[in-house]
Amino acid sequence: MGWAKYARGKLSLPVITGIFCALTFTVLLYTERITTSSSGFHFGIKTCPRRNAAKLKKHNTGVRELKSSPLDNPTDDRFVFDPEECSLNNGKWVFNTSIKPLYTDRTCPYIDRQYSCTKNGRDDSDYLHWEWRPDDCILPRFDPKIALRKLQGKRIMFVGDSIQRNMWESFVCLVQSVIPEGEKSMKLGRVYSVFKAKEYNASIEFYWAPFLVESNTDIHIIADSKQRIIKVDSIAERAKQWLGVDILVFNTYVWWMSGVKAKALWGEFANGEEGYEEFDTPIPYKLALRTWANWIDSTIDTNKTKVFFTTMSPTHQRNEDWGNMNGTRCFNETRPVMKKGHWGVGSNKDLMKAVVDVIGRMKVPVTVLNITQLSEYRIDGHASVYGELGGKLLTDKQKADPLNFADCIHWCLPGVPDTWNRMLYAYL
Repeated sequence: MGWAKYARGKLSLPVITGIFCALTFTVLLYTERITTSSSGFHFGIKTCPRRNAAKLKKHNTGVRELKSSPLDNPTDDRFVFDPEECSLNNGKWVFNTSIKPLYTDRTCPYIDRQYSCTKNGRDDSDYLHWEWRPDDCILPRFDPKIALRKLQGKRIMFVGDSIQRNMWESFVCLVQSVIPEGEKSMKLGRVYSVFKAKEYNASIEFYWAPFLVESNTDIHIIADSKQRIIKVDSIAERAKQWLGVDILVFNTYVWWMSGVKAKALWGEFANGEEGYEEFDTPIPYKLALRTWANWIDSTIDTNKTKVFFTTMSPTHQRNEDWGNMNGTRCFNETRPVMKKGHWGVGSNKDLMKAVVDVIGRMKVPVTVLNITQLSEYRIDGHASVYGELGGKLLTDKQKADPLNFADCIHWCLPGVPDTWNRMLYAYL
């Protein structure tokens, strides 16, 4: 009591704080040594006073919720998601049976058969219970009601290829269960589709534009990739559909990975298709992205519209990439790859670099949803033989031939795209 009175009279506040921090550090260091020797885990000590202390208090609740997972780290020291500080790209998949999907392919009527793996006969379910855990922070759980409130009176549009449609359907399914019948509607189109939540005056839309720019194949699809020509300097016909949208979420990747050189054309198709040039894919890909970026910079009102870009969704066509020498592509895979930093041939670093270079030079701020690394691990999440081909479900004979018929590009729903939408939700 006497010392405390003396300290208040003689010691300055910084000195008292320093003494307190030193004592706290000693206690934490002692605790760390005990924890390390008993559990094998190691965690870093933060400086004192501790930054984000209020956020960490919230985080502790999340740790208790996830306690059932055998892979959890009891000394988890992450902070609540902060877009300025948190890298969602770095982390690990944690198996957590307490996590239940917000929907199934039976409860959500809006899932294409292409992604309805359980309906199509997939009988393992572990792939539904892996949760992405960033190294630095807590990724918020997707709350459908909060998501809808954030979208109140707004339009969100997913623009891109079938992977982006995969993500769009996931988003619709994540929110639709809390909307009463009669208060929601879906209008499907070959190019443009709209889900509406009437009570919230909100729409969740999809626009088909696999290259973002125009081509001779995106509307009337040409199956032979050698005949596809990309009009790398023209986007107006597609982009006029994006005007007035509050939240735009773009992607373009899979259609560029045909295995052949890309044919790029400048000028009008009306002038003929013979003026194309053939390039290694990264060159026309970057040209097309520049055309997209120029349209965004010259057209988008940042007071009205927020722009996102989803990075490439990896394909898992070569089982040798993850060391399963006796496997067949992604067929019969039931667990993620656990090797940190795994990267296979299904993700093209040159195209990833093009995205970084182009977006880095834009005037309009674009939030990049970097889904690539976390999706690289998920060899177990693809539709595999539980999808469809040419609008028809695979026959038993085709299912028995995964080398030729397994879909290692698209993802089961529910599944990995739900995590992509958790990332999007965190930024909204």
